Amino acid sequence: MRDVILLACQACKRKNYSVTKNKKNQAGKLELKKFCKFCGSHTDHKETKA
Repeated sequence: MRDVILLACQACKRKNYSVTKNKKNQAGKLELKKFCKFCGSHTDHKETKA
């Protein structure tokens, strides 16, 4: 039931994190504030296609 998804930085568009998500409980796209090692700061990361 859980699928692996990738999170991409909204500032530099690089894919930094891979997480699992239960699509039954969360229908929309996941968006989290995470640290981007390329930007050097905490930015919004949004779910992208794997």
